[in-house]
Amino acid sequence: MAQMGLISRQIKSHKYRRCEEFHKAYGNILDRQFAPTAPNQVWTGDVTYIRIKAGWCYLAIVMDLYARRIVGFALSDSPNTQLTTSALKMAYHIRLEPKGVLFHSDQGSHYTSEEYAKCVAKCNGMSHSMSRRGNCWDNAPTERFFRSFKTEWMPKGGYEDIFEAKSAITDYIWGYYQTVRPHSFNEYLTPSEKKRLYFNKNLLSTV
Repeated sequence: MAQMGLISRQIKSHKYRRCEEFHKAYGNILDRQFAPTAPNQVWTGDVTYIRIKAGWCYLAIVMDLYARRIVGFALSDSPNTQLTTSALKMAYHIRLEPKGVLFHSDQGSHYTSEEYAKCVAKCNGMSHSMSRRGNCWDNAPTERFFRSFKTEWMPKGGYEDIFEAKSAITDYIWGYYQTVRPHSFNEYLTPSEKKRLYFNKNLLSTV
């Protein structure tokens, strides 16, 4: 290069902002304590992919660990923070804005984002727990729900489009999983039955 009079010129590398400025991970407060003693003590959340003819769509859920009941869910063509916040907002309003819930998720960017942190902060006294990186067993009940849906309900080839997927997911959650399907953790009661039994016992204890 020197003999030919050539000079090396290299493009300067672009300095991206470090994601830590906008994303924050939290400690594993839950620590696999998957058996709370009452509803609205611990909720868990996760996102999974659903096959459709054009590719993929994404399902976010919020589960109340007490009865393994789904209290919020959302479907989107993108696994972003808007998807996960929609599921959390649904759960928070359906459960009439409970106080002091521990919410547990993995460390996906749709949970570590500043926007999601703001959504959690708007929920009365809610705190955020996260699985250790790359450890799906730290959120095993939620992962189990996804496996149940995909093996019990979802066709092997997926769905025609996101609208068919949403209809099928809604039917599974409200029409089957919550009210018909027995759950081993609930001593083979459905999530709805276990929740109803809890509130009936508490009602009788106050009489």
